[in-house]
Amino acid sequence: MTEIVFLPHPDICPEGAVIQAQPGETICQAALRQQVELEHACGCACACTTCHVIVREGFASLSAMDELESDLLDQAWGLEMESRLSCQAVVAQTDLVVEIPRYSINHAKE
Repeated sequence: MTEIVFLPHPDICPEGAVIQAQPGETICQAALRQQVELEHACGCACACTTCHVIVREGFASLSAMDELESDLLDQAWGLEMESRLSCQAVVAQTDLVVEIPRYSINHAKE
C-alpha cells in the first residue's frame, strides 16, 4: 500500500489526513474511498479541474500525464509545476504528500 498524506485544507480536511492507496488506484479514488471528499464535479471523467491537487512529494512516481489532462490543467486555479488532476494521477508504490488548493473552478457550485 502507498501512503498519501493530505496537507490541511480549511474545508475538506482541516487537520490533514493520512490514507492508504493501492497501486493502480488514482489519488481521487483512494481519497473518496477513505472519506476525504475531494471535489470531482465531472465524476472523474477528466472533463473539469475541480479535483486539481498539488503533489508536494512523490510527483515523479505518478502515471504520465496525457494531453487532455495537461490541457485541462491550464484552466485550474493555482496551477503549479507539480499540479495534477487527482482523477487521472495513478499511484505507484511511492508515498505522496498532496496539497488540495484552497479554491477550485466549479461552475456548478458557484
